[in-house]
Amino acid sequence: MNSPLWRLAEAAAAMGATPRGVSEAQINGISIDTRKLAPGDLFFAIKGENRDGHDFVDQAIEKGAIAVVSIAKSFTMPQTHRLLVVEEPFEALRRLGRAGRARTKARLIAVTGSVGKTGTKEALRQVLGAQGKTHAPVASYNNHWGVPLTLARLPQDAVFAVSEIGMNSPGEIRPLTAMARPLAAIITTVEPVHLEFFPSVAAIADAKAEVFSGLVPGGTAIINIDNAQAERLKAHAMASPAGRVVTFGTSEKAEIRLASLKEDESGSDVVIDIFGRRLSCRIGMPGRHIAMNMLAVLAGVQALGADIDAALGALRTLVPPEGRGARIALHPPGGEAVLIDESYNANPASMRAMLANLALLSPGPGGRRVAVLGDMLELGPESPRFHAELLEPIARAQVDLVHASGPMMRHLYEALPSSRRGHYAATSAELEPAVVEALQAGDIVAVKGSLGSRMGRIVQALRTRHGSPEEWSRPPC
Repeated sequence: MNSPLWRLAEAAAAMGATPRGVSEAQINGISIDTRKLAPGDLFFAIKGENRDGHDFVDQAIEKGAIAVVSIAKSFTMPQTHRLLVVEEPFEALRRLGRAGRARTKARLIAVTGSVGKTGTKEALRQVLGAQGKTHAPVASYNNHWGVPLTLARLPQDAVFAVSEIGMNSPGEIRPLTAMARPLAAIITTVEPVHLEFFPSVAAIADAKAEVFSGLVPGGTAIINIDNAQAERLKAHAMASPAGRVVTFGTSEKAEIRLASLKEDESGSDVVIDIFGRRLSCRIGMPGRHIAMNMLAVLAGVQALGADIDAALGALRTLVPPEGRGARIALHPPGGEAVLIDESYNANPASMRAMLANLALLSPGPGGRRVAVLGDMLELGPESPRFHAELLEPIARAQVDLVHASGPMMRHLYEALPSSRRGHYAATSAELEPAVVEALQAGDIVAVKGSLGSRMGRIVQALRTRHGSPEEWSRPPC
């Protein structure tokens, strides 16, 4: 039987909470969303931009919450409600996150970067999980509430832990990495993302490099040496508590170097130089960008004192996270088709990587390579140019048809030759019916856009209309 995540009295003390109507009990999980709450969870009634968790206290209790972390409301809650009363539930969650980190000896690695954070986090979960109990966030819980929630859920007996850390503006990463206190920290890459909030890519690099400030003394900073901002990142690392800097990439100067890469539609065969050792392995996902991120994973494995050879073996069975390259079989009239779900997020670098991967796949008889693209958000004044510049990688990937939605994607759509133009609509909701109807046997359809573009609804519509019965109940990404 698994040991409890927390004892209720222990959690209350860590948060400075006053118990009301509760006795000693064990907490099995931490929840901030009653839709995902399981019996035995501790529910935090956090007030967000659109909803107040206190409006869902009754629901949390009915679903079996062991207790609710709540403010002392002016109105009287039923005396049967089990409460841990605090001044502010969100601050209480941060306190519990810090306590969760402090009580464990888990070797923790933090991951940030403009592209590839979640895929790298999931790969670390898989390769480290084969070597010891490993804790990592579900989904992309990488912001001001996701990081403390992940740490609050960190089992005391974990051997390894992974923390994904994201940002939209300067100064957001620093308090999160201070809370996580990583032994190693990875910056996958720095690209022109979030330019709506930054004056330059160099400023993005400075913000990403905040992740090194939280390293435990003597920790390891892991940097992509091929990136144009590598020297800037290295300077930040040298000014941090890091004891060493490890670089990865294709450069002869990289400590972990990609010596060769042979891609096919299901993965890549690679040769890697790792601190003077030349090793070969199979990566179970295709794409040069995936291979580069796996170099960072191997650097992280080495920095945490885990086994490199075992990690190389685990890379063979990698699968893409939901919304980030998962392949789904579709069954339109007359045959089969393939859906590539890249709907979770998008930026210029990840769009180009997706199109390069699409080029590796051969459509079935009579089929086409089809790209369904939604707006890339937060790119600032240069956004029209970034969208129009996708014309070249689309041609290089020999994409037959492009469906597009959003005001920024119109700049690309209008630049496309008429032979490649599919349907255009202002929103994904308006585009959805046309994409579903246009699917043909043999097609390979890749769907991608920023989360705010809501391209996941097109993925769900294709699953519902053309997927297997077991696909119909899956939630949209």
